[in-house]
Amino acid sequence: MINKPLVGVAALVVVLAAAGVYYFNRRNPPPPAAPSAPAGVAPAAQEPGIAHPLPQAGSAELAAALPELAESDAPLREALVQLSSADAVRNFLVPQDLVRKIVVTVDNLPRQKIAVDKRPANSAPGSFLVSGDELHATFDQRNVERYRPMVAMISHLDAKQLGALYIRYYPLFQQSYQNLGYPNGYFNDRLVQVIDDLLETPDLKGPIELVRPNVMYIYADPALESRSAGQKLLMRMGRENANAVKAKLAELRAVISAGPLQH
Repeated sequence: MINKPLVGVAALVVVLAAAGVYYFNRRNPPPPAAPSAPAGVAPAAQEPGIAHPLPQAGSAELAAALPELAESDAPLREALVQLSSADAVRNFLVPQDLVRKIVVTVDNLPRQKIAVDKRPANSAPGSFLVSGDELHATFDQRNVERYRPMVAMISHLDAKQLGALYIRYYPLFQQSYQNLGYPNGYFNDRLVQVIDDLLETPDLKGPIELVRPNVMYIYADPALESRSAGQKLLMRMGRENANAVKAKLAELRAVISAGPLQH
């Protein structure tokens, strides 16, 4: 319950965002797909250790050259404009280091804290609101309104198009993930784990009690406060917004993973 809640949904943010258990692959990613392979078909033989291999890109995607990681902001933002709108990209996403910040945020979402200066999305407008006083505080439902524009944008995204864009740019996400300190890791496995964790966010009903031991409010229920940073982000968006984001994450997961949901 931070005064400056992250709008990530980095969850979505972007196309992709958020975690699960701390599990890092110990194998290298599979070799690039052959241009002759049909779109949407996974390789026949997968590299051992990769839990969620990406579907192969189609020949059109393979033929288009990717920019260098350091030069990827403009083309990736333009591609996202085509999926949503110029206003949405301008209002919700940071202008620089987009791939790197997505990767860092995705990797952090299962943890207790997110590096605010590394987030790929802008903060929600306004300040966090509570009802009552510091001794008997509850979550103010007016906070829900702060997230509605972003959630509306997320809800209208086409998960298949979003997944195709992610697959197209995947070499850059993988490169950034390895640069983060996981030379043998496979970023798509991490992303799927993050999505699975976000889908386990509790569906909160009724007044949500808060306490303020220091500067910031936290959940009075230790079980809620111990949840991952990504789950707490969804919880403070409000039940309706959180369910809309989880629905889109589930759609995206189906596009980027051949494996079942992890429970």
